[in-house]
Amino acid sequence: MFLVAFDVAAILRSALPFIGILLVLVVLHEFGHFVAAKAFGVKVLEFGVGFPPKIWGKKFGETEYTVNWLPIGGFVRLLGEEDPTDPKSLAAQARWKRLTVLYAGVAMNFGLAILLMSIGFMIPRERSLSLAQIVQVAPDSPAAEATVRGTMRDGSEPLQGLQAGDLVLEAAGRDIKNTTELVYAIRLNLGETQTWLINRGGSTLEADVYARWSPPEGEGNVGVRIGAPASCSDIDADGNPTNCALLYPFTEDVSYTPWAAVDKGFWSLIESAILTKNELQMRFMGGGGGAASSGPAFQGPVGIAAVTGDVIKQAGWRSLIEISALLSLNLAVFNMLPLPMLDGGRAFIIFIEILRGGKRIAPEKEALFHLTGFALLMASVLVVTYFDIARLVS
Repeated sequence: MFLVAFDVAAILRSALPFIGILLVLVVLHEFGHFVAAKAFGVKVLEFGVGFPPKIWGKKFGETEYTVNWLPIGGFVRLLGEEDPTDPKSLAAQARWKRLTVLYAGVAMNFGLAILLMSIGFMIPRERSLSLAQIVQVAPDSPAAEATVRGTMRDGSEPLQGLQAGDLVLEAAGRDIKNTTELVYAIRLNLGETQTWLINRGGSTLEADVYARWSPPEGEGNVGVRIGAPASCSDIDADGNPTNCALLYPFTEDVSYTPWAAVDKGFWSLIESAILTKNELQMRFMGGGGGAASSGPAFQGPVGIAAVTGDVIKQAGWRSLIEISALLSLNLAVFNMLPLPMLDGGRAFIIFIEILRGGKRIAPEKEALFHLTGFALLMASVLVVTYFDIARLVS
């Protein structure tokens, strides 16, 4: 009965791309450690693709290269990560060299994320030009209280507050051509008063709109419902318009030259980090009216794999480039956290050593610190994975 609840083909469509992406990203991360360690003369005992048990291994020089059964990442095993007794061990190196080796994987993932995002911007993509129109304004919301500046075509002063029917042309300095771009601009600037350029009855006006962190349920961050301008020929029993057609059903193909794509890719990743921070902050602040409340606060490998499959189904395989870039960025940021067993956790030990005037933490205590942290991390992953599976089954 448990197996009947799953669509095996759907699981494979979601899991295989995710596993492939994760394998490449983690192996490249470990390759960064490998190159830096070799450059500083640190003995690399093993470079593994996948996790044990081992399928195949071959030793070249002092390093064994292995392929393992669990295709969910990779690893580099360095001599003496905590014990400095051997001169070729990692722990025996100068602190700046140890930090360079530890952060080389993070740098590899950051560089890969920028490269992938840049490639994504070089590929032509379709951009909707359907525009973004205010459909409804919630009473007493930031939108209803927005300061509107300018003059109407007849010379009169405009009504204050956003009004149903206003077209949003720009938001927070961004050109707006569809509803998705407006939502993106709002979410990118939460907690700030944004300047919107609007068209009202043929008049171009400016509106100062605050994007709040914790909107009431169903109102959204600024208190508006938006949609694309449309013409409707009928009304249903509840008074809602039906048989609607877009007034501006146009699109354009957008792509960038390599040098422009690199700049776009870099800033897109910065914005992705800001969006992630904003979404998490909204959740912890109890925001109930935004999209952030529509999904789980945290997802493990199973949840991310499911999302990967959904995105591929909706947006096609080209979307894998953006997914891979964002996962690479997340992997870099995650590994920078000062948690045991992670690169940031090992770097944290070095910073403590610096604060102690160069006095080292005993190797056995450092090893216990990382082992205990690893056990807690794995337990957390199991808990999150359980809830991911429970959501998929339900």
